[in-house]
Amino acid sequence: MNILIFSSYKDSWNSVRPEAEMFIQMVKLGHTLTIVTQGQSEYVPRFKENGIKVIDCYPTKKVCCKTIKTLRNELKSTHYDIVYAMNSKTIPNAAFACIGFKNTKMVTYRGTVGGLYRYDPTAYLTHLHPRVNGISCVAQAVTDDVKKRVWIHSDNVVTIYKGHDLSWYQAQPIERSKLNLPEDAIVVTCIANARPSKGVHVLLDSASQLSDIENLHFLLIGRDMDTEKNLALAKSSGMKERIHFLGYRKDVPEILATSDMQIQPSVSGEGLPKTIIEAMSMAVPSIVTTTGGGKELLVDGESGYVVPVNDSASISEKIRLLCTSEEHRKSMGKLAQQRVINNFSLQDTAQLHLNFFKMLSDRNI
Repeated sequence: MNILIFSSYKDSWNSVRPEAEMFIQMVKLGHTLTIVTQGQSEYVPRFKENGIKVIDCYPTKKVCCKTIKTLRNELKSTHYDIVYAMNSKTIPNAAFACIGFKNTKMVTYRGTVGGLYRYDPTAYLTHLHPRVNGISCVAQAVTDDVKKRVWIHSDNVVTIYKGHDLSWYQAQPIERSKLNLPEDAIVVTCIANARPSKGVHVLLDSASQLSDIENLHFLLIGRDMDTEKNLALAKSSGMKERIHFLGYRKDVPEILATSDMQIQPSVSGEGLPKTIIEAMSMAVPSIVTTTGGGKELLVDGESGYVVPVNDSASISEKIRLLCTSEEHRKSMGKLAQQRVINNFSLQDTAQLHLNFFKMLSDRNI
């Protein structure tokens, strides 16, 4: 197949790698790819090294006439079986560019739950645009949400998990002294942006139920975590000195590698949190909530724990359980790591996308 990808690769290497490497894997499987992105993106040389044509034409806005014209000229000069647009800027431009090219199927990517509504006119610029033929969702929770919104072809909305390679996430543990941690600390790490939906306040509320575990420490990583509310919760927890607000860090893999467990306490709006995959790949057990796709990554009680949203008591119960036994933590972490190998491989993700693309190409839609 001849496939045109329209996406941004300006984010950090680690953030874009699962998507970028999936497309490189498609080339290795014998398919031809063109990627429309920012020409100065760090990943561009790697794309070119692997025989991928790169077009430097990223839109400046959701409807960019220059971008649409460039895409239409490309579609006129070369037949593409699939145009795959990946975000809220690329989807509307690709959709308008594809109008009139009936033999080219357009696919969009959806990575979050919520925010897509039939009564919202802007939704018809993205996934509800009539030119869209199929939607690839990052988790089943996302798929279930999208299927409620589309008008037709709901069977063309599918779940395809992002693929990963364990080697991407291996890092040497940071020395605990550099984080002001004692060597015998049991380290609970939470990585999130400071939004209420991330549920950091719920995790901090659980701390008050764990203050008796004297060597337990919380690491909170992310911008603006130290809000007035969060600081107040930490102060009243009984373990204020053992709750560390680290802010934004570039050494997150090294911190995860020295952690004993990772917590995702989100209360809404999650797609498939990358931090869970990172922790699993490093054999660090996770506690996640039932919102979004995080619960799909783990087998509850085997390769991690799944707890209800807004339930600090359940979070504290599972943290306490993991604190009781280093052997239990290591066993659960190893099972999580094996689950990444068995269920979320890069090769499987690439092939599932190709199967989806071929199914759409074969259908008269």
